[in-house]
Amino acid sequence: MAKKESENEMIYRDLGSTGERVSAIGVGGHHLGLKSVSEKNAVRIVHEAIERGINFFDNSWDYNEGKSEKRLGKALKDGRREKIFLMTKIDGRTKKIAAQQLDESLKRLKTDCIDLVQHHEIIRFEDPNRIFDEKEGANIALVEAQKAGKLRYIGFTGHKDPQIHLYMLEVAR
Repeated sequence: MAKKESENEMIYRDLGSTGERVSAIGVGGHHLGLKSVSEKNAVRIVHEAIERGINFFDNSWDYNEGKSEKRLGKALKDGRREKIFLMTKIDGRTKKIAAQQLDESLKRLKTDCIDLVQHHEIIRFEDPNRIFDEKEGANIALVEAQKAGKLRYIGFTGHKDPQIHLYMLEVAR
């Protein structure tokens, strides 16, 4: 249930059963790395969002060839990282590629832990099988990273056929 303390404050929601509280409005990171947005303005957007109570920040390892994560990482200096719920996405389907993408994201975001990492663009029926392959699947890398303290939660996202998401839930069990 959405909650806020006064009419002038951000609305926050519980993130599933995690116990995390995130702002009902989040900042998507893709635009932070666009050529038409200066680094100075990208940092200003992030700072202003945090000041207004936005604590959910979304990004992806490949938005604008990593520039979006770099700019967000720069903006999160001086204690701002601790004020937000940081999410990014990877699209590697193998353990090796997923681990590499995650490490690159950690470096660009200038953090040692990401709150939520999602397997991105689950759009083909073979994606869940590749991600959850017991020997070489990408999820192995995320589980190992979670155990090492590099990330807190693992999720998935997609943009196409909802039947693939239902299949993803079955394969993940």
